[in-house]
Amino acid sequence: MGRELVRQLVAEGCSIAACDVSAAGLAETRRLCEQERLPQGLRITTHIVDVADESQIQRFRDEISAQHETDRIHLLFNNAGIGGGGSMIVNERAEWERTFNICWGGVYLCTRTFLPMLMKADKGHIVNTSSVNGFWASLGPHTPQTAYSAAKFAVKGFSEALQTDLRMNAPHIKCSVVMPGHIGTGIAGNTGKVLSGSDSESMTPAMIKVARDRITAAGLDTSRMTDAQVEQIARDRIRRFMEEAPMSAAQAATVILDGVKADRWRILVGEDAHRLDELVRQSPEQAYEVDFFNRLATTVGWKVGR
Repeated sequence: MGRELVRQLVAEGCSIAACDVSAAGLAETRRLCEQERLPQGLRITTHIVDVADESQIQRFRDEISAQHETDRIHLLFNNAGIGGGGSMIVNERAEWERTFNICWGGVYLCTRTFLPMLMKADKGHIVNTSSVNGFWASLGPHTPQTAYSAAKFAVKGFSEALQTDLRMNAPHIKCSVVMPGHIGTGIAGNTGKVLSGSDSESMTPAMIKVARDRITAAGLDTSRMTDAQVEQIARDRIRRFMEEAPMSAAQAATVILDGVKADRWRILVGEDAHRLDELVRQSPEQAYEVDFFNRLATTVGWKVGR
């Protein structure tokens, strides 16, 4: 989704500084942008940054200032995210905190770091990616989702609190919180890479261990599975997450940018996000029951067990 935001912003004539932990991912994003005829003077720079590390974000800020020859920015997209750390009981603390520190810490640290550059612009906009899991802390009745949901709730609350803070203290800056439903992105595959510390397309032993732990946490017995069987299950889940999504990353990026242009502070992405928002508000006490999930899945076309 971040890549599609970059591509669409570039197409509209914006200079971009994109960051990621994946050098290969950044190179592909840049290649896709440069396939198009770029307006004269437009700059695209790419930066390896772990958004859970404040020192790396500060380096990113300094690189932007030098490479773009500017002391200000107009748009800040806090979009980095991974899954993992679903269970406080089954998953290791390090995995839980890695997920939380990227999904929430990245939003906070980037906003804190880049706020002075936004303040210097004539107008600015902060776009924070939360999730439907920012108001519904579940992936279904049989899948714990504590780290990701806790982080996305924090992003939503932070973004809502900024509405008053910015209006009173920096009225030229707006903030939007983005809450996508099921979007066809690479988060399922990229989570394993980040948690294992590998950027390889092949599944390393560390990535297979992460996959085995996640499959076990979802309630499947992996004790008798070979590494090859675990890898096959993991790859099938990654493929289905992409192929069965009701909305593509490109479509989601368009919805987000349209919302930003309209100065909407609350941007739901996907029909499933809109429907889920309605259902949770109607019956919050039942939101984590099996019947609620089955009714939701039937309504929005999710495949139970995906």
